[in-house]
Amino acid sequence: MTLFPNLDIRLWILAAGRLLSQLGIGFTLFYAPLFFADDVGLSATAIGLGLGSQSLSGMIGRFAGGSMADSPQWGRRRTLLISAAISAVADGCFVITHDFIGFVIANLLMGLGVGLYWPATEAVVADLTTENNRNEAFAIVRLADSLGLSAGVVIGGAMIAAFQAYRLLFALDGITFIVFYAVIAIAIAETLNTKTTGGNFWQGWQVAIRDRTLQIYVAVNCLFTLYLSQSQSTLPLYLNRFTGLDNHAAVGGIFTWAIVLTALCQLPMVRWLKRFTQPHALMIALGFWGVTFFSTWLVGQQLITPSIFVVIGLTAMALGTVAYTPIASALVVGIAPNALRGVYLSVNSMCWAVGYLIGPPLGGWALDHAMAHQFWLWLMFSTLGGIIILRTLQLQMQPQNSH
Repeated sequence: MTLFPNLDIRLWILAAGRLLSQLGIGFTLFYAPLFFADDVGLSATAIGLGLGSQSLSGMIGRFAGGSMADSPQWGRRRTLLISAAISAVADGCFVITHDFIGFVIANLLMGLGVGLYWPATEAVVADLTTENNRNEAFAIVRLADSLGLSAGVVIGGAMIAAFQAYRLLFALDGITFIVFYAVIAIAIAETLNTKTTGGNFWQGWQVAIRDRTLQIYVAVNCLFTLYLSQSQSTLPLYLNRFTGLDNHAAVGGIFTWAIVLTALCQLPMVRWLKRFTQPHALMIALGFWGVTFFSTWLVGQQLITPSIFVVIGLTAMALGTVAYTPIASALVVGIAPNALRGVYLSVNSMCWAVGYLIGPPLGGWALDHAMAHQFWLWLMFSTLGGIIILRTLQLQMQPQNSH
C-alpha cells in the first residue's frame, strides 16, 4: 500500500472483495461452456444462446443499477448487496440444472446480478478517487479481478483434473458471492454524495443518451466487449474442437497463462499508457486484439503450433485486455457529470451486456456452420473499424480538453 499512499483504504477493501468474487467466477469461466457441451450435451449454438440470455437480463440489471447507484434511496452499497445475493442464487441454479431451460434460468439470474454489480462498484471507485489517481485506482481493482480470476482458473482446472467436479465449482462460486456480500455489508460505507444528486430516478438517462461523446464511445466499446466475449466463450470451444486441444485441463491451462499475464501487466501497462490520450491508448488495445485474432486463425490453419499461439495470441489478448479495461472506465468517469456517475458507468457496463449478447451466439453459430476459421479473420478486420471510431472520439474530446 505504500506505493499508493493517496488511495482511500476503502478502495483496498473493495479490491479485496472483488478478488474473492472473481475467484469464484474463475472456477467456472472457461470450464462452463465445456461442461455444458460435453457432459450435459448442449450444442455450441444452445450454449451461445444461454450465455447470450445472461446478457439480456444483464442489460436490465445495468439499466436499473445505474439509476439505483445514483439514487439516495438505494445508493452504491445497497445495490452491491442485492447484486451479490442474486448472483449467489444463480450459482445454486447452475448446481442443480441438467437441461437447456435450467441453463437459461441460471444465466438470466446471473446476468441480473452482474448487471446490478458493475455500475455500482465502478461508481464506488470513482467516488474514492481524483482525476490524478483514477487510472491507477481502476487498474488496482482490475488487478484484483485478474488475480482472483487467475487463481480461480488454476484451482478450477486442478479440481477438474483430479475429480471432474464441475458442479462443485458452481457451489464454490456461490460461496464467494456470499463472502463478497459480507465484505460490503461490514466494511464499505455508502460513498454516494447525496448533495450532488437530483432529479427523478430515470432523468440521468435522458442526459446520457444525448451525450455525443458518450454515443461515439459506446460504438467502439461494444466492439471491445464483443472481443472479450469471444475469449471466454467461442475461443475455448474453438481450441477444443479445431486445433487438437481436446483436453479440458489443457485448454484451461492455456487460458491460465493469459489471466496470470493480465495480472502481471495491469499496473505497468496503465502507467506506460499515461503518455497517450485515452482514445490513443484504446487504439493500442485494438492492435493487440488484432494480433490475437490473426494468430488464432493461424493455429486453426495449422500454420503455427498451439504452444506458439499461447505465446503470441494469448499474450496479445492479455495486453489488449489490460490496456482496455481501466482506461475505458476512467474515460467514462471523465466525461460524466458527478451526479450521474452511476448512470454513465451503467452505459459503459451496458456495452458489456451488448457484446456478450451478440458475441457468444455469433461465435457458436460460426462454429456450428463451418465458418469457424474465417470468423477470426472477420474479427481481425473489425479492429480497423474500431480505430476509425476512436479517432472520431479523440476529435470529439479535444474541444472538451481545451477548456
